[in-house]
Amino acid sequence: MASCSGNSNSSGSTLLQKSGSEEDLYQLMDQRKRKRMESNRESARRSRMRKQKHLDDLVAQGTQLRKDNNQILTSINFTTQHYLNIEAENSVLRAQMIELSQRLDSLTEILNYLNSPTTINGVYETEGFETSADHSFTNPFNMLFLNQPIMASADIFQY
Repeated sequence: MASCSGNSNSSGSTLLQKSGSEEDLYQLMDQRKRKRMESNRESARRSRMRKQKHLDDLVAQGTQLRKDNNQILTSINFTTQHYLNIEAENSVLRAQMIELSQRLDSLTEILNYLNSPTTINGVYETEGFETSADHSFTNPFNMLFLNQPIMASADIFQY
């Protein structure tokens, strides 16, 4: 029996040695697992930080693009209003030009009539431009319709 217990002692100490080296192996594996977990946590933290920075950059870019868009819209509105004002002014100037051209044509026609040769008893006479007050009808500067102001304004072209 002693030999049996001796054998069991020797196998028991071998078991203790095995369990000690296995324990060291488990500790080493556990330590590696903890390092790997810590490394993974750090990597995940860096990844979250990169994602957050990317999100912040996109938000800032969106804000800047909205600001730029508002500036462009303001510029377009200003330019459109300026264009409409210039267009209205051009319409007034065109109307005034037409009215002045008609006045010039009327005055030219009157002058041509006054300066054209006329016949009295078969004799051609040329009358000069008369400035007497008795002939207010033939004097274009005394005609009432010629002394009227130009009436075209921007209000008649508003739509």
